Amino acid sequence: MSPVVDDDEIAREIVRQCLARGPWKSICPSEVARALADEEPDWRGLMPDVRRVADVLCAEGRISVMQRGEPVTAVTTKGPIRLSLGVDRKAVRRALRHVGPRQPAGTRS
Repeated sequence: MSPVVDDDEIAREIVRQCLARGPWKSICPSEVARALADEEPDWRGLMPDVRRVADVLCAEGRISVMQRGEPVTAVTTKGPIRLSLGVDRKAVRRALRHVGPRQPAGTRS
């Protein structure tokens, strides 16, 4: 029997783990389910709820849901996914390419 855990508690745990891991790291949704489950086999029953709440957080821009480095929808995607802080790594890399080399402090004109 899966434990009763509300969406707010799931959301808090997802965000807590993503923050603890850091901005360039990701977590597996099963880590969230395991943290919220009372007993070992119960975590599997939480997975659909964890994925659903992950999609809500992603729609709010609070986290990213990825599979093989590409954004996906947690509920409809088959196979393993990763959750991370709402940072689009590819967009950051593209932006950094356009910034150019850093100049030492005090040398900018």
